[in-house]
Amino acid sequence: MLLQDSNDNGVRIVNFATSRNLVVKSMMFPHQNIHYYNWTSPDGKTHNQIDHILRDRRWHSSVLDVQSFRGAVCDTNHYLVVAKVRESLEPSKKPAQKLHGERFNLRKINALDVRKQYQIVIANRFATLENLSGGENINRAWENLKENIKTSAKESLCLHELKQHKPLFDDEYLGVLAPRKQPK
Repeated sequence: MLLQDSNDNGVRIVNFATSRNLVVKSMMFPHQNIHYYNWTSPDGKTHNQIDHILRDRRWHSSVLDVQSFRGAVCDTNHYLVVAKVRESLEPSKKPAQKLHGERFNLRKINALDVRKQYQIVIANRFATLENLSGGENINRAWENLKENIKTSAKESLCLHELKQHKPLFDDEYLGVLAPRKQPK
């Protein structure tokens, strides 16, 4: 049977696929040998399979069939490799993420004076943290650290102001639209 022997490149593709959790789908479907090979030498006597379809192992069952078509005119000695894939598109079940909390204006950190001010403020806050007792709960220590960084950033960087988007319809359009919405 074709493709029982493999050269170094065949071993390399198998190693690559297993290291990336991929499956080589090109040989998993029963076909005649002429539908497996996808390259013919210029003399027309040697046939090999050198083009493969790799798919993530998690989704490998969505590939229904893989074969090469010899009739496609591609102006090359390779044959067209075609895969039939079943994909189901579903809407995301997660609600859209909204930004909660505070966003700092990080562009200000590029200014040298603001950067130095932030470094001084954060250094002072960490110096006070070092003076605290070492027997403190790790979660409480993390909360203190987080609050110190946030407070320092508020003092030095200020909060990022979100863009105010223009309304989709202006007042003039809404004025024209209002009478049309009224019942006749």
